[in-house]
Amino acid sequence: MVWSFFFFGLLIACTGNPASASCPLQMSPSRVVVRFGDSLSAKCTSLSNQTEGMGWESPYGGVDLTQNVTSLDFKIDSVPEWELGPMCYVNSRDGGQCTELLPVTVYKMPDSVSLRQNSSTGKEGQQFAIQCDIVNVAPARNLSVLWHKGNKILNPETFDDSSPSPVSKSSVLTLTAHRDDDGAEIWCEAKLNLWPGEQGPTMMRSKSHRVTVLYPPTLTKPGNETLEMTVGENITLNCNAKGNPPPSYRWEFPKFSKEFHNKEVVIEPILTRTFELPGVYTCTAYSNQGTVTKYFNISEAPRSRTTFGVMVGVGVAVGVLLLIAGVYFVTPNGTFSFNKGGYQPGTPSGPV
Repeated sequence: MVWSFFFFGLLIACTGNPASASCPLQMSPSRVVVRFGDSLSAKCTSLSNQTEGMGWESPYGGVDLTQNVTSLDFKIDSVPEWELGPMCYVNSRDGGQCTELLPVTVYKMPDSVSLRQNSSTGKEGQQFAIQCDIVNVAPARNLSVLWHKGNKILNPETFDDSSPSPVSKSSVLTLTAHRDDDGAEIWCEAKLNLWPGEQGPTMMRSKSHRVTVLYPPTLTKPGNETLEMTVGENITLNCNAKGNPPPSYRWEFPKFSKEFHNKEVVIEPILTRTFELPGVYTCTAYSNQGTVTKYFNISEAPRSRTTFGVMVGVGVAVGVLLLIAGVYFVTPNGTFSFNKGGYQPGTPSGPV
């Protein structure tokens, strides 16, 4: 028979122990997992028709030989020990005896699960350790510690400890600090592997610890840049950098414009403005973890195309004006005339 029950904190595995030819006994359940101090209950059944009597041998809850029965219950109101070995026995009519041991595991959930770390901050590339402390748990041989980092589950750790009574255990996780882990949460879970699937008490977990990784500034748009300057147009210089702690910025302008810019304090990572003078503009992102520099080479746009365009435009405008002047002010003999009564060469002045 396959069955299970949970009574006053007692969790019992559910499979009856099949009888053997040499010992026709069946235990229900076949094994017991019980919390220290809780109640325990099991049944022993003889499958032989030659049974004379049955009994349970145990320092706690033992049952004397009972005649003319084929099944016998075993009960303890409160489990007082960490090790129990109750044994069912059957006496046959031919004088023989058959015995069967009931496996019992007594457990205790930890008093606490907590993290401990000497320093909450690590530099990139350096190793740091976090310790998970599990206090008063039993049995330690069934304990496993699972480490979590963000959404990742790291390899669990188990313990080779045969003590059935409560002990305290520690698991140490060693990591190499990386900038991608900055701000990630780490925690540990303690689990007793005594039940199949998701049965049994919920795992106990520690509070989460947030990792802080210090690393030098890194440009979000790396590489030096060369830009052309056109009069009246804005240019954007992007010197944005990422780091922990967040970097500060310092800009340096061409020497011949130093006096002009001395009155300005420029600390922004991105500059958008009209740059009137060509030259090399230097940006430095810095923190106590390091420094990174970027150069912007700003040159003037070629003048040839601009000058040619202006000359063509002026030439066209002059031509149009001359054409208009020729239509309205030039007389048939080639002289300028502003009106009909205007001055004409070789003609005496006087009233018309």
